[in-house]
Amino acid sequence: MNNPRIANVFQRCKAEGRAALVGYLTAGDPDLVTSRKLMLALAEQSDIIEIGMPFSDPMADGPVIQAASERALEAGAHIQDVFEITRSVREAHPEIGIVLMGYANIPYTMGFETFSERAKAAGADGLLIVDIPPEEGHICDEILAAHGLDRILLLSPTSTDERIRLACNHGTGFIYYVSLTGITGADMGDMDEIRIKTAHIQSMSDMPVCVGFGIKTPEQAAAVGAFADGVVVGSHFVSQITANSGEQAICDALTASALAMKEAICGATT
Repeated sequence: MNNPRIANVFQRCKAEGRAALVGYLTAGDPDLVTSRKLMLALAEQSDIIEIGMPFSDPMADGPVIQAASERALEAGAHIQDVFEITRSVREAHPEIGIVLMGYANIPYTMGFETFSERAKAAGADGLLIVDIPPEEGHICDEILAAHGLDRILLLSPTSTDERIRLACNHGTGFIYYVSLTGITGADMGDMDEIRIKTAHIQSMSDMPVCVGFGIKTPEQAAAVGAFADGVVVGSHFVSQITANSGEQAICDALTASALAMKEAICGATT
């Protein structure tokens, strides 16, 4: 554990007998002003918020989040804007967990030392970089730890016990279990298989295990929340931006969607 805030989030949720809601939005989508308001609205219902760093080639993401990155970049979003949005969320929600999520090009180009310093100063607790596997952690692990940032690592249905141990040994904060072999926003796989794999990872790790990719309905969130430590919802929240017209309508729809997910998780038995 590099940062106690994320650990505290899971402790609070466990004490309440429920999984954590981990909500994702791309910073700067659909524009900087609206993005800040949406991020704050999502933070009202989320225990941890993943702030996506827009990137031109988001290879692990499906069309919904790809389009979100494109909109953000077209709106002029830069990494400084990501830090400013992060700072706004932190000021409004001192206890929430904040994870910056994206691809290695951004911190690598800036320099991991500078990036980590600025991310921490903005209020981030952790970093999830999709394309830096545990084997390549030597380029960033010590730097992130020195700045008190958790390094969130991914596991998938095809992860072997060897890779699970590797992720558990090198990651901190929580394990993000990708519930399907595919891109964000795809349909979820068999719930029983997801439950069995999640339980197996939990048996091998002291860290919380959050399940994401493909969770689109409160019913799915409740089902996952019954066995996982956290439920990650991304594409479904992002889709509210294009499904509604006008800043207030988008914000209202996002709030209603996040509230429905949170209530479903709270109603699940962990």
